Amino acid sequence: MRRVPRSRAVMALATLLLTFVNGLAGAASHSDAPLIKQDPQVNLTDVYAFVGTKYNDPNEKVLNVVVHVRPFSEPGDGVIYDRFADDARYSIHIADPTTGAEVMRYDFSFSNVNPTSPPGLKNPNTILSYGRGTEIGPITNVGDARQNFVQTYSVTRVTADGASSKDNDRRQTLVLGNGLLTPPPNVGARTTPFYNDANGRAVSGATSFAALDQYTRQTVFGLSSGEAVFAGPREDGFFADTPAIFDLLDPRLLAGGLGQAGTGVDGFKGFNVLAYAIQIPLDRLPSFEYQSPFFGAQTGVGVYASVSRPSVTIRLAGREPRSEGPFVQVNRMGNPLFNEVLVALKDKDNYNRRTPTDDAAFATYARSPEVAVLINTVFGTSFATSNREDLVAVFIPDVLRVNTATGPVRLAGEAGFSRLGFLGGDTTNGVSGGWPNGRRLGDDVVDIALTAVASGPTYAAITVVGDNINANDQVYNQVFPYSATPHAGPTNRKDP
Repeated sequence: MRRVPRSRAVMALATLLLTFVNGLAGAASHSDAPLIKQDPQVNLTDVYAFVGTKYNDPNEKVLNVVVHVRPFSEPGDGVIYDRFADDARYSIHIADPTTGAEVMRYDFSFSNVNPTSPPGLKNPNTILSYGRGTEIGPITNVGDARQNFVQTYSVTRVTADGASSKDNDRRQTLVLGNGLLTPPPNVGARTTPFYNDANGRAVSGATSFAALDQYTRQTVFGLSSGEAVFAGPREDGFFADTPAIFDLLDPRLLAGGLGQAGTGVDGFKGFNVLAYAIQIPLDRLPSFEYQSPFFGAQTGVGVYASVSRPSVTIRLAGREPRSEGPFVQVNRMGNPLFNEVLVALKDKDNYNRRTPTDDAAFATYARSPEVAVLINTVFGTSFATSNREDLVAVFIPDVLRVNTATGPVRLAGEAGFSRLGFLGGDTTNGVSGGWPNGRRLGDDVVDIALTAVASGPTYAAITVVGDNINANDQVYNQVFPYSATPHAGPTNRKDP
């Protein structure tokens, strides 16, 4: 147990998060809606957004946005490993943090996942996508003769020119990069040796760009427009005892001293995801004034992610399927847990199809969270189940609000970083270093929420409570793209 003296900011956050956790029945957005569960390649899991510095210039401040997609990707699931969908549009949105209106968007579009000939395949007459192209052996450089398949992508910036995202007549579109390479999956020490240590396990925790593995270094691209981008396989950076959470909050969550013993079961251990990420120089971003319920007046932007597919897919006997028509949004995410924990089953898919400017339609789920009823039933508590205007103020519209006027935040592994944000004393110029000021890899939203539960009703002190999972199973990198190195197929951290 750890006690933190009360302050006005701490009390406000605890009050806010108490309502948030009243239905702690999920984690991030790995399984948020029925339809997207059936389409894993476009299923967003987490969105991270925070101020940092350029990967190759410590003097240039940037907004980092890292998006994870494709949950529970099994590292050893060859011979065809997970790839980005080639008929989807993966987007990062910069929005007004008050209204949710898009002002800028970055679209990532990927090449054919099923090529039958070059340039997609160097050798179509083998079963191996990696380790045998025109040569047999380990991949030493991304795209070399031994990497048979290389997925590439383009990045396009769409600006609304002061108009809403729906005003197509006033949009400006610019292709920032084409033919950008993605790194190979971590097949294992014999095929992708530079991901792994001598025991065949993925190496991570780089503190500088030079310390990143060479596959990652070779696929971070600085664009002439000033942005930097990455797309490829990464380790799933979320951590939580989801097996116990989903079992009507199994008591093991709080075992061993209010859940701080670290004896829980990480439901995300050993799994990979796909990630797409960008660094945007702060001087290229708009600036909005907004109110934080617990930090007061702020200056910054809203951030969310979405994935869209063409409206029509045609399948004919004996032919490859093809997609046609305008793009239709099928998934989106801002804050962790909103759709998964608060929105009712009947509206989960509807939420994924809408934009943040429409989120007033979902305010009732925040105002009267059904999940509070569930918690009260399980534990005999009496958390408020209606009139939660504080929750509405935070999650409607559903965008991550990032203060871009403060300096670079602390990263996991750096001195002063706390997984509990400012509840753990981690602030930057008086603003939380992490969620709910944006979100960093390593921010423990589950423990923050449980802490709020344990600290009511007076909040005379904050009692730190958790789910017994206090850290990720892999060490994050401290440099772009920040997500940890993907697990190897033959040997990953699901193993003893």
